Amino acid sequence: MRISFVIPAYNEEAYLPACLESILAQTRGLDCEIIVVNNASSDRTRAVALSYVGVTVVDEPRKGLTYARQAGFCASSGELIANVDSDSRLTPGWVDMVLAAFVEEKNLVALSGPVVYYDLTPSQRVSVHVFYLLAFMVYVTNRYILRAGSMVQGGNFVLRSEALQQIGGFNLSIPFYGEDTDIARRMNRLGKVEFTFRLKMFSSARRLKKEGMLTIAARYTINYFWTTFRKRPFTEEYVDVREQTES
Repeated sequence: MRISFVIPAYNEEAYLPACLESILAQTRGLDCEIIVVNNASSDRTRAVALSYVGVTVVDEPRKGLTYARQAGFCASSGELIANVDSDSRLTPGWVDMVLAAFVEEKNLVALSGPVVYYDLTPSQRVSVHVFYLLAFMVYVTNRYILRAGSMVQGGNFVLRSEALQQIGGFNLSIPFYGEDTDIARRMNRLGKVEFTFRLKMFSSARRLKKEGMLTIAARYTINYFWTTFRKRPFTEEYVDVREQTES
């Protein structure tokens, strides 16, 4: 089963190497492709991506997360589309778990799991875990009782390419918040959308540190409900958080 990794990258020269190396370490000998979408970067993101053998770069001049995800999807050839953010790193066994899940469950159209913020303190990670437990309860209620949608974690979700094609790809009217909820809601019509704590992804907590954990928790929560039931996000604007000064 061919898997395509799609990595949106806007000014990500600081984080991109670790992301790519974590993918390459788990995909040697596998039928896969790695696509970095250079999303209007003004730093060395494109050059960094091209320095890795086997990595394809797609240029998307329209800045925005969904534009980048869609461009990567259109350039992909895999049966599975693994959406991984540039500041993330695969956890051990991530690829094997994904491939096994889609082989075993023919009705599975989307698979996702939580992120583990490697640069938070232990107490802060506990708070994040509690948030995920509450989110999981909402997910179960929404999926099995209300049947209004499901849940995937942005930056840690894999989609069947055929199903993504059927729903028309990513929603380009959503710039940032709610894009993952929208995908979960629409993919849920075609098959099983599963969120499991077994499929973890390492990620940077730079946004949580910049804007505050409570602020981000509240923002993600309201946009989850807004996108699920009103089919559009509550928050239209977002702030880019990067290591380097942007010009």
